[in-house]
Amino acid sequence: MNKLETLLQKIDKKEYTIGIIGLGYVGLPLMWTFHQKGMPVIGFDVDQKKIECIKEGVPYIKHLGEEMMQVLSKSDICDATADFTRMGEADALLMCVPTPLDHHREPDMKFVVQTTETVSKHLRKGQLVILESTTWPGTTEELIIPILEEGSGLKAGEDFYVAYSPEREDPGNENFNTAAIPKVVGGHGEDALKLACAMYDTAIIQTVPVSDTKAAEAVKLTENIFRSVNIAMVNELKVIYNEMGIDIHEVVEAADTKPFGYMKFTPGPGLGGHCIPIDPFYLTWKAREVERPTRFIELAGEINTEMPRYVVRRTLEALNHHKKALNGSKVLLIGLAYKPNVDDDRESPTYKLMELYEEMGAEVSFYDSYVPKIRPTREYPHFEGRESVEWSKDIIRDFDAVVISTNHKNIDYSQLAEWADCIVDTRDAMKGYSLKENQVFKA
Repeated sequence: MNKLETLLQKIDKKEYTIGIIGLGYVGLPLMWTFHQKGMPVIGFDVDQKKIECIKEGVPYIKHLGEEMMQVLSKSDICDATADFTRMGEADALLMCVPTPLDHHREPDMKFVVQTTETVSKHLRKGQLVILESTTWPGTTEELIIPILEEGSGLKAGEDFYVAYSPEREDPGNENFNTAAIPKVVGGHGEDALKLACAMYDTAIIQTVPVSDTKAAEAVKLTENIFRSVNIAMVNELKVIYNEMGIDIHEVVEAADTKPFGYMKFTPGPGLGGHCIPIDPFYLTWKAREVERPTRFIELAGEINTEMPRYVVRRTLEALNHHKKALNGSKVLLIGLAYKPNVDDDRESPTYKLMELYEEMGAEVSFYDSYVPKIRPTREYPHFEGRESVEWSKDIIRDFDAVVISTNHKNIDYSQLAEWADCIVDTRDAMKGYSLKENQVFKA
């Protein structure tokens, strides 16, 4: 029996230990998914607080719930640690770390590089290394493998295996969890592909093998570019239709009744989350190497980036109808999370709105029960520590304008309609409620 067959047999017997590096919105659900199928898992993270939460059964990502954390804390096949010297205990190491952009909209690969360098120091023969972070086509072959080989003295494809499999998480989506979303897998050679697919097959509904790691990297970018471009389209239509006195939300809902040739996308105050505002620009950066323009991607980025400013302009119009100026007004932003019903505030357009309103002299507060206190962020460190206001009639009525940035389900919009005289609605959240004239302005 050769070494690959031995490892495949180990997977089949559920004796194959999976190490997950980065226990955030991608890594933690992945840990849970493998654990549910009886696979031994070790989670690695530099944040000791996350490790303590897992060991104590305390949730630090709200939508994943307390029950999951309690089960993981008591499991004898799951462990979490900040001790990266234990990487050798794992048969596979899955890297789930951030891949942000820098201030020049270019890939910031420091987390991937640092993690890969750490893996290289503890890499042993027979291990499988998989990158799950979204990145530019060629990252695995051009960046990951050279670091692993140089740091370990081992040879990829001979001594250890390498693959790429992009994460497809959608935080808070009740219809699709990690186990129910097909997994695209590209391998550095056939053996790596077979091993990676066999591992994911133990826990994921379907694996989708592609020709190589570059193709797998391109799949993830294509998915998010598709969404970015289509969201930009409806955001642009929103601005145009508003000038024509047409409700974009009514148009989108009616268009969605067509059973073919149309896919519904909804407008908003801008893009949020770790994927759509960032990932397309990984391809624009890489496309420069082959001297090809990325006009659709760049244009979509321009439109989506402009949306917070459009919301501010609509707020100016709304306040003007109430004979007020934005300068000196008290503005309440509802929703700090980038999407409804989760505590994920990564790249949330609400932060940009806060900044723009304050630059124009407004006094800005926010309400969000999912994110009651602003955590550290790379781009908006000056907002850290601010806390959500309470949801009460006396507090809400004190604001000159209320801007709905995220339409959480747990907000009583009938109360908002009763308490607030000036509402700027970026999500069509006030549809169907009894409203006064010039009370709600869609943005």
